[in-house]
Amino acid sequence: MPRFISRLAWLLILSAPLLAFPNRADAQNAHERILEEQLRTRLGNIADTTHGVLGVTLIDLKSGRSIGLRDSLIFPQGSAIKIPILIELYRQVSEGRLSANERVPITRADQVAGSGIAQWFGDGESTVSLHDLAVLMIVLSDNTATNMLIDRVGGFGAVNSTMDALGVSSIRLQRKMIQSLASARGNENIASPADAAELMRRVAECRLPMSSEHCGTVRRILELPKSGAIPSSVPAGIRVAWKPGGIEGVQTAWGIVNLPGRPYIVVGMMNYADGNDAGAALREVSTAAYEYYRRLARSTGYGVRVPISLADSIPPR
Repeated sequence: MPRFISRLAWLLILSAPLLAFPNRADAQNAHERILEEQLRTRLGNIADTTHGVLGVTLIDLKSGRSIGLRDSLIFPQGSAIKIPILIELYRQVSEGRLSANERVPITRADQVAGSGIAQWFGDGESTVSLHDLAVLMIVLSDNTATNMLIDRVGGFGAVNSTMDALGVSSIRLQRKMIQSLASARGNENIASPADAAELMRRVAECRLPMSSEHCGTVRRILELPKSGAIPSSVPAGIRVAWKPGGIEGVQTAWGIVNLPGRPYIVVGMMNYADGNDAGAALREVSTAAYEYYRRLARSTGYGVRVPISLADSIPPR
C-alpha cells in the first residue's frame, strides 16, 4: 500500500503543470480573441458615430472565421447588385447557354441615364460582346450595359434562382437600373452583409456553379481597377476584387482583399446616410479590417512576425 501511494503521489506531481496551466494553443488563442474584441469594438464605434445604419461582415479566408455587425439586416444595394448579374452571366456561359463573345447592338431603347458610357453611343451604331458589357457593368458601373445583361440572362428570376441555389437568398435583383418610380415604391435590389460576404467567399474560393476557367474570369473582371473605399484602405499592389454601390442615402461595398498570408472578405453596407458620411464610414471599416488581418497575416500563434515568404506555412487558426 505505501508503495502504491508513493506512485500515486508522483503521478499527481508530474501532472500538476498540466492541471495548473491551460493548453498553450488555448492560451495564445486568448490573445487573438483580445485582438478580435478590439476589432469588434472599433466597428461598433464606427457604427455609433456615423449618421445612418451600418452593417458589416468580415471573413478570414484562411481560418474561415467571420465577424459581423448587424449583418443579417437587409440593405438596398445600388450597383453592388451587379456582382450577382456577373455571376449569372458566366454561369450560363459555362453551361454553353450563352457565349461571352456574342455581340449585341446597343440601341436607343436600351439606353438609360446614370453611370456609364453606353448611354452616349449612337442608336444601333455599335455592337459589343457580352464579355465587354460585363466589363462596362463592373468597372464603369454602366447602367445601360447592366440592363442589357439582365435581359440577356433571362431576367430577375434567373439571377435570384442562382442566388437561392448558392444559399444566399437575401440577395434579390428586383428591378433594372434607373427606375426611380419603382425605387420610390420600395422595389429595391437588396442583400444582407452576411449573404453578400458568403457570395464573395464563393468567388474567392471558386465555389460557383461554373468551370474554374469562368470562375477565374469573374474574379479577374472584379479585380479590374476601380477607386473607392476598399482599394484606398490597402497598400498599392494588393489585389482587390470588389464592387461598390451607391444611391442617394445608400453606400455599399463587397470585396475580396488578397492580403498575402491572410486573404479576407470585407462587406459594408449603409443606409439612411449622407454621401460623405457613408463613404467615410466604409473606408474606416475597410481600414479596420486591413489593420486587423495584417496583424494576423505574418504572425504565429505567439504573435511573432515571420517573413512573408513563410506566411503560408503558419497553420490556420
